[in-house]
Amino acid sequence: MTGTSDRHTEIIAATRNWLERAVIGLNLCPFAKAVHVKGQVRYVVSAAQTDNALLDDLERELRFLADAAPEAVDTSLLITPDVLADFAAFTDFLDLAEVVLRHQGLAGVLQIASFHPDYIFADAPAEDIANYTNRAPYPTLHLIREASLARATAAFPDAADIYRRNIETLQRLGIEGWRALAVGAAARPKP
Repeated sequence: MTGTSDRHTEIIAATRNWLERAVIGLNLCPFAKAVHVKGQVRYVVSAAQTDNALLDDLERELRFLADAAPEAVDTSLLITPDVLADFAAFTDFLDLAEVVLRHQGLAGVLQIASFHPDYIFADAPAEDIANYTNRAPYPTLHLIREASLARATAAFPDAADIYRRNIETLQRLGIEGWRALAVGAAARPKP
């Protein structure tokens, strides 16, 4: 059991490093810093080996977040190191994740954002730097409170421009600059 615990600690550390250096450090999400500084980000590593087991973990984490006090846990990162390494399988899974969200009656209460080491936006070339806005060390489902997101976007004057600014930031940084951030997984198995 210690091996799993140590591995989960390393996975969380890599994810936290990505959050701090890329997401917050590059200001890819201007809302992330406040919840991070307040310790309101929950990191959960799924031990799932199958999509069905991951759906069970997702259901539990959605319920946990819905029931938790926002002051204690405002958002969750469900990290899936052992399943969905293939980006196409990951995007297929997102449809199932949305079904779980609706089935639990949490649509409009929570939403799911997605991050993946090989993230590619629709119609974008794989090497396009814009893809890196959604690249994380491991496949990750970001569970977000709709109310928190609404408050954050209302307080941020140009929330609609975040995506454009992120692409401009990454274009200035370039692939080598991204690699220099060292925000990937230490040893991520390839599919």
